[in-house]
Amino acid sequence: MTITTENIRQLRARTGAGIMDVKDALNQADGDEEKAIKILREKGKIKAAKKADRSAAEGLIGVYLHTNKKIAGIVSVHCETDFVARNPVFQDLAKDIAMHIVASDPMAVSADSIPADIVAQEREIVEKEVSSLGKPENIAQGIIKGKMDKFCAERALLSQPFVKNPDITVGDLITQKISELGENIYVESFNRMEL
Repeated sequence: MTITTENIRQLRARTGAGIMDVKDALNQADGDEEKAIKILREKGKIKAAKKADRSAAEGLIGVYLHTNKKIAGIVSVHCETDFVARNPVFQDLAKDIAMHIVASDPMAVSADSIPADIVAQEREIVEKEVSSLGKPENIAQGIIKGKMDKFCAERALLSQPFVKNPDITVGDLITQKISELGENIYVESFNRMEL
């Protein structure tokens, strides 16, 4: 299939990836846009993994105040240089994450940072629920694990579907921006306030 400039433009608009990356992904996927998106995501994850060990001492605070003036989100987003911290793409990312926090009310940045007492409480509820089903022990344990994984994913910021594009998670969004800006980016902490 012939890759046109319109194909490239559309995929760039959807992913924010560079022209050459989009063109290469479309060629590898024989013009299939969905396959090309998968290829770009994998490339982004590889790039992000390579940058994860680099120091990110710069950044900014992203703030979002809901239109009703009763809910606000504030998030500390780090990057490697003040040059990127001043970049509108990075600033928009911080604001978008703060807006997501207002909309989705996450409990922690990642699943492994959810407080242990809350996880234990939820596990107790799930175990009682599953024990009433009368399933064999190995099946019951699988159900419990599945429900706990789902609970943690739903309550952790990085694994929640991004409010402005539910096809990707907040973690995927950050990975895209790492690929686009060429620096390590991570969320250190956040807070959500509501009247």
